[in-house]
Amino acid sequence: MSDGADTSEAVAEVAGDKSARPQGGGRRRQWEDEARDALHIMPLSAIPLETPGLQHARLIKNVRLQTVVEMFHDVQTGSGQVSPRHLTAYFESYKEEVERDLVKIEKIAAASSFDVYTSRIELRRLNIDVNSVESLTLSDRKKEELTNYMRVFTRPLVEYVYGSEDMQVQDVKDIIGMFSNPNRDEALRNLRMMADRLDIELGEIPQFLEEYGDIFLSLAYFKKCLDDIVPEIQRFLSWMAEIRSSTEVKRDARQMRMLDEISRDLTDISTSITGRFESFDNRSKDFWRDINAETFHSIRELIASHHVTIGGVLCGLAVKMDLWKARFARGGGGPNRRMEFVKSEILPGLSHIKSLEQSARSASA
Repeated sequence: MSDGADTSEAVAEVAGDKSARPQGGGRRRQWEDEARDALHIMPLSAIPLETPGLQHARLIKNVRLQTVVEMFHDVQTGSGQVSPRHLTAYFESYKEEVERDLVKIEKIAAASSFDVYTSRIELRRLNIDVNSVESLTLSDRKKEELTNYMRVFTRPLVEYVYGSEDMQVQDVKDIIGMFSNPNRDEALRNLRMMADRLDIELGEIPQFLEEYGDIFLSLAYFKKCLDDIVPEIQRFLSWMAEIRSSTEVKRDARQMRMLDEISRDLTDISTSITGRFESFDNRSKDFWRDINAETFHSIRELIASHHVTIGGVLCGLAVKMDLWKARFARGGGGPNRRMEFVKSEILPGLSHIKSLEQSARSASA
């Protein structure tokens, strides 16, 4: 939606809820789940707003890492986007309400990512309750998708209590149910030992498991995002490297230098954030080698402290790679077209992603 769009028509569409979100139960659920599971989308329904119509809009990060309000999205009309500061033009009958809502929206818009974990942090800073907001949790489909990733963290837990990983465990709920009624004397003894080492009562073990599950589900979510993005970055770098064969580009030292810098930055960012996840894995193994309250609180705080920067880095990389795949679905593209895409869509915001990753590495050094 451009700034010159017909404002009355846009308001009618959104306020009447005709195109602010897909119609039909299945499509609506898919639309909502997409937002919950994405790195770059926050449903405005997660925020208590006064302006009618805004509840069905979404904040999204575009490829330049700018935050825009997506007023509607469908196959026929595409994505209708507007800068937050221009919202008053689309809701002329609710100017006072929009102005009050903008105070919240603009603060949240400054976040580097809109994944559910970063969003919770940002909303808590505004004293907004996040515990009862469904859109700030991963969808059931995403949780199921992360089952294999979660096994890395649930396996040592099961082994510690039962001495075997040969148990049918799909997620943390299964573990809580299993541990609430241990079917072996040895398992009960191990649970008591765990409670003692964690300095909690045996009856508090389910709460510990909930916390354990939440923190490592967040890690599994980000790890899955990383595993999806890294191969795309490698493909993109190979595609971008082909521009060098152009005689015109070879003659332009400035453009060659820009390609070198982008390639180096994307490689460094990917290597660095991958190293962070390896560090988390090592710390979680340390916890199971020496279970105690201090090591658990330490790893929980460590992972939580990285949510914002991990989300921001992955969000930035994801929106850029997604646009590249959409624009060049079959690869290809002449040297000039490729160079223009790199300059106009990949380069803007890349320094922000790089600085986010560097700040995280410096803080944990």
